[in-house]
Amino acid sequence: MKSCKEVSELVSQAQDRKLTLRERLTVRMHLLVCKMCCHYQQQIKFLSAASRRFLYQQSADKLHLPDEARARIQQTLEQSQPPDGGKT
Repeated sequence: MKSCKEVSELVSQAQDRKLTLRERLTVRMHLLVCKMCCHYQQQIKFLSAASRRFLYQQSADKLHLPDEARARIQQTLEQSQPPDGGKT
């Protein structure tokens, strides 16, 4: 079984890329027995969702970002959303 450090890294990476089947199973098995890593995953998901909501709610004037930067952020956020809606 992977260590908490390794699993926390995988949980963080899952926000940026799709984990392999093996990695997803490893994380799930670890989360079944490790309450701390389970809490960490919940916190990561909460922060990610809160950041997305904040950016979507802000008007272009309040962000003071060039259109190109705003478009890159929007594209990154859309690409980073897991296909299952963030449920693991």
